[in-house]
Amino acid sequence: MKSSNWKECLELNDASKITPDTEKSKSLKEIADERIKQIKGINEKNANFVFEDYYSSVIEMIHSLSLIEGYKISNHICLGYYLRDVLKREDLFKIFDDLRYKRNSLTYYGKKMDFETAKNAIEKSKNIIKELKSIKKL
Repeated sequence: MKSSNWKECLELNDASKITPDTEKSKSLKEIADERIKQIKGINEKNANFVFEDYYSSVIEMIHSLSLIEGYKISNHICLGYYLRDVLKREDLFKIFDDLRYKRNSLTYYGKKMDFETAKNAIEKSKNIIKELKSIKKL
């Protein structure tokens, strides 16, 4: 059964309450920042790969936030519900869910994005990262 909200993520053990882990949180933030620093530009050949790097950084940032608050989350769907139901950021949830869908299409179904779609997804990823950094101690 797939979770449809944060409460179900907890009930189905897709997310669990843990002791807050500030060291791991800090490490994930540093990894995300370093991943982004490695990107040297975007063009039609690398746009999908650059998007994947930004998406990975978004994931790391959400995990970083959840660890500060004492949650371990095991899947991307529940990461979205964490944004929506715990952080009360429906706006970020909608963007993240769209990015998750695009990443799944690329990774699991081999559906590459055209250059403009990839550039747009990268910009959305950058915006989520900026918002996440402003939410807490990231």
